[in-house]
Amino acid sequence: MRITLADLQKMKAAGERIAMITAYDFPSARIADRAGVPLLLVGDSLGMVVLGHDTTLPVTLDDMIRHAGAVVRGSETALVVCDLPFLTYASEADAVTSVRRIMQETGAQAVKLEGGAPILPIVRRLTELGVPVMGHLGFTPQSQNQLGVKVQARDVVGARQLLKDAKALEAAGAFAVVLELVPAALARAVSARLTIPTIGIGAGVGCDGQVQVWHDLLGLFEGKTPRHARRFAEIGKAIEAAVTGYVAEVRAGSFPTDAHSAKMDPADLAEALDAEAVLN
Repeated sequence: MRITLADLQKMKAAGERIAMITAYDFPSARIADRAGVPLLLVGDSLGMVVLGHDTTLPVTLDDMIRHAGAVVRGSETALVVCDLPFLTYASEADAVTSVRRIMQETGAQAVKLEGGAPILPIVRRLTELGVPVMGHLGFTPQSQNQLGVKVQARDVVGARQLLKDAKALEAAGAFAVVLELVPAALARAVSARLTIPTIGIGAGVGCDGQVQVWHDLLGLFEGKTPRHARRFAEIGKAIEAAVTGYVAEVRAGSFPTDAHSAKMDPADLAEALDAEAVLN
């Protein structure tokens, strides 16, 4: 049985911290589900970590549907949240159309939208229609051309607006809010003032939960790890070593061995070859 919104609310009330991770395909969803992750996010970050783009902006609704469907099929207990990509919820009508496709074609249980005051009518309308909505405040990647990639709400005006937006999202029906690249003290204060869970990324330990990108957590990218991320393993190096070993054995003729090869009765093979000789 999958995690429900009521389960998440109980976790918040009990002070039980919530682990969330991104997943983009069937095998990663299976692994995360077996590891006990209660929330899986099919993030539009797949634009960078899976599709090779520089930002999330090129990601389409069809991209999200394809990957979200795989994640749902790969998981059994986690609640699966799917990002709505750039400008697929510019209006209430757009949002309803996009969400209908996601939920009907993928089986995802919830969606995530970026932004505060401008999207409140959309959040309210979707929740009225029975759609679980997760909010996203602070640094919002779909707005990075306006915001820049930096910590948000560091001054009094920004902090007040973020708190106002968080409360408004809760009032509009959101079941949780992601706080990204927000000062830790502010994120803690916001979390204490909401009855719904907050999920932090680069926002300190005071949130009710944390979310990390699959590839950051496992070391699947070269280069500098984002400050808000921690590599819990170097799977990328292990994969590279495995592939290097495979290439070397193929070149040397040491793979495959008889143990990896299909068998045939020698007499049948001889008879088949004799028959070929006769036919030729």
